[in-house]
Amino acid sequence: MELTIYNIKGEATDKKVTLDDSIFGIEPNEHVIWLDVKQYLANQRQGTHKTKERNEITGSTRKLIRQKGSGGARRGDIKSPLLVGGGRAFGPKPRDYGFKVNKKTKALARKSALSLKAKNNAIVVVEDFEFETPRTKSMVELANKLQLADKKLLFVLPSQNKNVYLSARNLGKVNIITASDINTYKIMDCTNLVITESSVAVIDNLFNAQGGTK
Repeated sequence: MELTIYNIKGEATDKKVTLDDSIFGIEPNEHVIWLDVKQYLANQRQGTHKTKERNEITGSTRKLIRQKGSGGARRGDIKSPLLVGGGRAFGPKPRDYGFKVNKKTKALARKSALSLKAKNNAIVVVEDFEFETPRTKSMVELANKLQLADKKLLFVLPSQNKNVYLSARNLGKVNIITASDINTYKIMDCTNLVITESSVAVIDNLFNAQGGTK
């Protein structure tokens, strides 16, 4: 797939970039996309929720009422889950929600997500750029010139750029990521991908290294 490269003024240049069909042109596999997104979201969970069970509650172990004849439910001590202030029966405990997804599956998921964006014409390639100072206005102007102001955008940069990151930090619909950290969730969570010219080569190297399993 060949795309025109735009400058930061939103104008088409004479330059073009060829996207690797083995990365941006495969048949998307929706199941592996779902699996990779599920793992990403699971890894975001802290899993620190906890309630006290009856053996962790402070209170007397004296039996409150006799076993039978009261006309009500049987109950033991004051720490019973049946009573207000008692322990929680089968309550949540700290746990790790993460699970394993094979490297090849994750690589296929990212390729599928990128191919899906390419298939929907949701990828824009721009010349490498940076801002002299962090200014939210600069990022807003760039989105306007690319005619993507009303879209949820993911800017893919070749490396960390503090000024660009700070310029986008206050914008709810703009996210910044480096090409080496690109993941399925971020790709699927945006409407349009804005990839800088140098980032295309980084993405190619990322997937072509070690047979695309990195």
